[in-house]
Amino acid sequence: MAGATNPGNVEHAWVKALWVDHVPPPGFDRPELYDGRDYDFIRARLDDNPIYANDTEYRRTLEALPEQLRRSFLEGDWNGFAGQYFDIFDVVRHTARPEEIRLEAWWPRWISIDWGFHHPSAVYWHCAVPASAGFQPAFVPGAEEENRRQDAGATGFSRIVTYREFVQNNLSPRMLAQAIAERSGREQISEVFLSPDAFAHRTSEASLAEQLGDVLLANGLPRPSPADDDRIGGWQLMYQMLESNSWLITENCAELIERIPQLVRDERRHEDIRKVEGDDSADSARYGLVSGVRLAGVGPAFMPARAGQAPPYNSAGRTPHFVTGMPLGEQIARQVSATDQTSRAIHYQRLEGEAKKFFRPAKLPRRSR
Repeated sequence: MAGATNPGNVEHAWVKALWVDHVPPPGFDRPELYDGRDYDFIRARLDDNPIYANDTEYRRTLEALPEQLRRSFLEGDWNGFAGQYFDIFDVVRHTARPEEIRLEAWWPRWISIDWGFHHPSAVYWHCAVPASAGFQPAFVPGAEEENRRQDAGATGFSRIVTYREFVQNNLSPRMLAQAIAERSGREQISEVFLSPDAFAHRTSEASLAEQLGDVLLANGLPRPSPADDDRIGGWQLMYQMLESNSWLITENCAELIERIPQLVRDERRHEDIRKVEGDDSADSARYGLVSGVRLAGVGPAFMPARAGQAPPYNSAGRTPHFVTGMPLGEQIARQVSATDQTSRAIHYQRLEGEAKKFFRPAKLPRRSR
């Protein structure tokens, strides 16, 4: 059997795992039966297509796309795709080997947890790195108080490092808390941020947060606090921190590194990420960054030029624009610059979808009785 498809959208990760990465894809019922030798991936580039290889107008259209889309459609690159939220994520730029990073004991550290039982619980450890430090700081041995004063200077903290990961399902709150305590060792953890739903869910004994907190406290760790669950603001902050090199992930956080580039935009709310199976690690990291930025008292390095704005939703390099009082077909025609029929059809379809949302009637207020 032979199949053909383009990179992108929700099932991108499934196709990429099965054919490109040669690993059992998410949801594979019997992963032990998967044999990568049964699947061959043949990359298709524009130059391989006899119809469009010499079409300069079509090539110009693809080359004008944002970087990740351009690489996907022009070069057949499956590491970036249409609808991808974190389109700037780069493994080389945003990750590092744990042994390359020296995290001092007095730098602020905290933990973020996305609770789950049948779905995995995802736990991450974070540390704020001072602006003055880099990753090989030349501090004076034995002068910890002076080092603290140097770290907390006028420039504040400039980067958050997510340096440890624990992802596992079917753990009770107490079992999860014990696993966290064992992995934390003697580290000084300032705060533990837990998904808000864990404070609402109760067993006959106590809330999940209370059960987890009892074990953490017994092991010298703080009781958990509710994490900030502003999804849109949190995703925007994560994007901005990646954009400004303010967030670094160590390579032992394999689940998080694999998940981030697979997240796609919600079709109904482009500023949000579509909820999918396996997004627990991303949710936990979001809790850690949003809550941790306040905890660490970070400096201006966390505020890039677009701070407070949504990551760019950029299809064909422009944001769709519609007005009332003008025929829709004319509005769309004015916004489509491509001349080849394939590109025009793609752009027309996209703009028609955007127009439906723009002109959707507002919901009427509910009548009071």
